[in-house]
Amino acid sequence: MKISINGLHKAFESRIRLGIMSALAVNDSLDFSSLKDYLEVTDGNLASHLKALEKEHFIEVTKAFIDRKPNTKYAMTRSGRKAFEEHLTALENLIKSQK
Repeated sequence: MKISINGLHKAFESRIRLGIMSALAVNDSLDFSSLKDYLEVTDGNLASHLKALEKEHFIEVTKAFIDRKPNTKYAMTRSGRKAFEEHLTALENLIKSQK
């Protein structure tokens, strides 16, 4: 039996990117610290994965100052949500095909 992996997006192969997109799928936006705590990753590791998702236009970044401290928030874009939902559907189909 052949296994079809059509629809799986390479951008979501990393567990950290998958975690970022999962967290943003259920939240309007999250700040850097919240994502870091939720995923239990280092600043540099998180930053590199966020940058990769931003490069794909899957997330958008909003920078602001709160009490003179920089605050960076991330939200899923429309195209990011579409790509992520297609990825999840492909995963579900892959799992169903093995039953």
